[in-house]
Amino acid sequence: MSTRTAGLVAALTITTSVIAACGAAPTTAGGGGSGSGDSKAATATSAQDFGGLDKLVEAAKKEGQLNTIALPPDWANYGEVIKAFEAKYGIKITNDNPDGSSQDEINAVKTLKGQGRAPDVLDLGSAFALSGAQEGLFAPYKVQSWDKIPDGQKETGGAWYYDYGGYISIGCDAKRVKTCPQTFADLLKPEYKGMVALNGDPTKAGAAFAGVYAASLANQGSFDDIQPGIDFFKKLKENGNFNPVEATPATVEKGETPVTLDWDYLQASYAKEFSSKGVDWKIAIPADGQYANFYAQAINKWAPHPAAARLWQEFLYSTEGQNLWLKGYARPVLLPSMQQDGSADAAMVAQLPKVEGTPTFPTPDQVNKAKEALASGWGAAVSG
Repeated sequence: MSTRTAGLVAALTITTSVIAACGAAPTTAGGGGSGSGDSKAATATSAQDFGGLDKLVEAAKKEGQLNTIALPPDWANYGEVIKAFEAKYGIKITNDNPDGSSQDEINAVKTLKGQGRAPDVLDLGSAFALSGAQEGLFAPYKVQSWDKIPDGQKETGGAWYYDYGGYISIGCDAKRVKTCPQTFADLLKPEYKGMVALNGDPTKAGAAFAGVYAASLANQGSFDDIQPGIDFFKKLKENGNFNPVEATPATVEKGETPVTLDWDYLQASYAKEFSSKGVDWKIAIPADGQYANFYAQAINKWAPHPAAARLWQEFLYSTEGQNLWLKGYARPVLLPSMQQDGSADAAMVAQLPKVEGTPTFPTPDQVNKAKEALASGWGAAVSG
């Protein structure tokens, strides 16, 4: 992952059609799903409803706990983000199922409703943020930097808003693979037999969903037609190149998944992490299937710690929180405005992946259509 152009930053900012995306024994949550917090916190739609940010901090500290879910520490620098929040506010974070998918997050909201161990906040892929909002699972809340988030990158009522984004890329262990693939077309070559893996199941995980969408764009498909992407993976399976193992840092290090399709910021973190472990991890954003998108933040409507959930959002959308994502090679949603006011970490901006051209994004209806097509066709395409 290297630098990207200012024009691309602007293009990611002005998107108007995109929809965002990703214990202990149960205890009973109090009135309205407020758990150990003040019931008023469960309906607060801004810090002003608490009497200002200081009062929000006070209420969150009183709760003393935040439940997150499906946040791997090496994903967009979430490990450091969590530690920074805990240190700043003295609030303990319990991160359940760190390797879980966006679908796992939605399932947890539903199955743990009314329990003290339910997730307070969610980080969701595009299709899952959309479906969760349609089901009424999220509590509306507008962070103090709300006006700096472009209109196309947030739900107008505050049910969800983009947090960070990236491009689907091809990662490759150059010490195990003689010639690293640069395009989707390359992945079909016989030299990559048993090597090509996704980050999860595309019917459940946002990163894998995006990988199939990118493959569709590389094979005469479109945002209206993800079928060519499904057909691509069927062909990849038939010629023996598709590896059904879910790509993780552990599988990369062990050599189980020497070629992966994943977000560029994750691939970049692998490269940094493995440089001292004998893994020469190379990254390419395929020109024949360039796909960019964001993940989204949302608050569980029945969060057991509603004040802490809202403070978490305020932290993530502060300059400190946005720069921590940037440090993890992800493009925070407020990056353009931070570059304008000089608050973005310039050194980290310089390390972002280099991408040519202007990205385009699917609409909500297109995302829904693609999700339905995957649900009905993915299993048959890669089974056996």
